Amino acid sequence: MKIYGAILFGLVLGAGVDASATGTTTTTTSSKTKHRSAGTARVATKLKTSTNTSHTASKSSGTAHGVTGTRVRHGHGARPTLAVRRTRYQEHFSASSYADNLTLGDVIEGEDPVVRAAAIEALGNMNGTAIAIDPSTGRILAMVNQKLALSHGAEPCSTIKLTVALAALEEGIVTKDTPVNLGGKYHLTMTEALAHSNNLYFETLGRQLGFERVKHYANEFGLGELAGYHIQGEQLGTYPDEVLPASLGGVGRMCSFGESVSMTPLQLGALVSAIANGGTLYYLQHPENSVDVATFEPKVKRALSIAPLIPEISVGMQGAVQYGTARSLRANFSEFPVMGKTGTCSNNGTRFGWFGSYADTPNGRIVTVFFLEGGRPTFGPKAAELTGAFYRALWDKSYFIQKLGVETSGVVGGGSE
Repeated sequence: MKIYGAILFGLVLGAGVDASATGTTTTTTSSKTKHRSAGTARVATKLKTSTNTSHTASKSSGTAHGVTGTRVRHGHGARPTLAVRRTRYQEHFSASSYADNLTLGDVIEGEDPVVRAAAIEALGNMNGTAIAIDPSTGRILAMVNQKLALSHGAEPCSTIKLTVALAALEEGIVTKDTPVNLGGKYHLTMTEALAHSNNLYFETLGRQLGFERVKHYANEFGLGELAGYHIQGEQLGTYPDEVLPASLGGVGRMCSFGESVSMTPLQLGALVSAIANGGTLYYLQHPENSVDVATFEPKVKRALSIAPLIPEISVGMQGAVQYGTARSLRANFSEFPVMGKTGTCSNNGTRFGWFGSYADTPNGRIVTVFFLEGGRPTFGPKAAELTGAFYRALWDKSYFIQKLGVETSGVVGGGSE
């Protein structure tokens, strides 16, 4: 009977350990709904064969993030050992990266038909929106999937780094070539950090700036305000009045991922337009018919004192396209320079992919914002790739051929109104 009792005790012990480890795995996975997770390690925890074995197993396995399996070893004179493999966290997405009828309900009479056709072609069936803007006036040339474009937006992800970079430059904390110490012998300049979207660099700048200054400049650049002028259906993206708690990353996390911030595609378009035109933050306008086009007048929201700073960040934005996070754009297009910033992050099972950019075309500058939401196929480099497809479509339609006698200070392509 003693032998049978020992065998029964061992079976109960093994079942308790497995159940405890499995429960910990489920808790760990479900608690991680945002962004990425840590790397790989092995954890081996020895368990005492006592009345609190299950409690010990639960407590010990709780320290191992991403538990994927357990193994209980029994031997004569040996105590049971829980061997835990710690693996890289795999996020699960519930949203779809693809959608049909993206243009349903769009108001298009006042848009440039060639620009709109190119944006639709580039976006394909990706679940997202594409916006093209003339930065010299604030006129929206095309806005595909207006329901999403005019929504309250989403976390800006790494596109928030543009506002942080401008703030740090304005405050004299760094120049584009200042090596910032990120720990030990690891240094990075702003140009490199923008091109490769380095989170630690912008977390460091954010902590040096402090929340009040970070918020001041973000608001100055249009975050927390409606970007459009009487655009029907436009919703507001918000910037919080309080800093993110330290336990969630504090101001550093706000400056690397834009966590707790909500930004709309129009807000990003207005900001990039101000960078492209030398510092004028226009109200974006979306003409709804031919009369609106004929009577269009630019409306200035405010003048920004960023003209001296633009050369400091544009080289990093161009580096993103040439060799950094947006280099996928060049797979489709490389005929003229494009400067931009990608963004990738996720929240509650939905992944976001941003790319805001401007291009030096033969006819002047044009601003584009591609914003995608969905699952694993959705990320910033994909938005950059689609932007390249957009420029390729316009190039193939001879949109950028200059016409004799036509004023080219703004964007005047080969398409008709």
